[in-house]
Amino acid sequence: MTDAILQAPHVPWQDAVIERIERQTTRVKSFFLRPPNWRPFRAGQHLDIRLTAPDGYQVQRSYSVASAPGLEGLYEVAVERLADGEVSPFFHDVAEVGDAIEIRGPFGGHFAWSIEDGGPLLLIGGGSGVAPLMSILRHRAEVDGAVPMVLVYAARTWDDVIFREELIARDAAEAEFTLLLSLSRDTARRPQDAGRRIDASLLKATLARFEAAPRLTFVCGSNAFGEAIAGQLLDLDLSAEIIRTERFGG
Repeated sequence: MTDAILQAPHVPWQDAVIERIERQTTRVKSFFLRPPNWRPFRAGQHLDIRLTAPDGYQVQRSYSVASAPGLEGLYEVAVERLADGEVSPFFHDVAEVGDAIEIRGPFGGHFAWSIEDGGPLLLIGGGSGVAPLMSILRHRAEVDGAVPMVLVYAARTWDDVIFREELIARDAAEAEFTLLLSLSRDTARRPQDAGRRIDASLLKATLARFEAAPRLTFVCGSNAFGEAIAGQLLDLDLSAEIIRTERFGG
């Protein structure tokens, strides 16, 4: 993957057609976008999306690609409805299959994984921050399912777990993948899950699951979530060099 593909500020905007829409939770939908010029990417990267109003007003946001690089021709983005958002209400209330959406990218170099980066991998996501982690775990399954991986996923309730059925199916079918759910406002539904927020003791127990220390750790969520998790991992003597974070407002 070249630096031009990773950064590419010169990459032009293009209209991608919404080919499919899938509801993930009551607040999150996946949109499958097919652009005329699909660009290869590394798992974990993001797209810029731009909306233009009839009066010319424009708004731009970045959304992580949830699909694996192997799904050529399509990008999947998971959009959570935000009450005060400018972009998410359009996707949830207006956008339909067949509509064209302006996109640019994918971009991003630090928060990305390829098989050459190796493992084991520890993924920690909060809410819609699971999207780029889905790309990583899907890509890992495509290229080398023997790479050990643990995903710790924080959500409010069982019904708020995005990609829940796929994650649980992968947990059951893939020997080297482990899913641990942390539900802050619900009881745990599976023995391995927790009915509380992610804390230092939960992270310590998670790290004990690895035969060898994680080679890389990816943390994605809100600003507060990312800061808290990164701090707890450092307190548990994980090297800052192996911790990669992606944060969003809220």
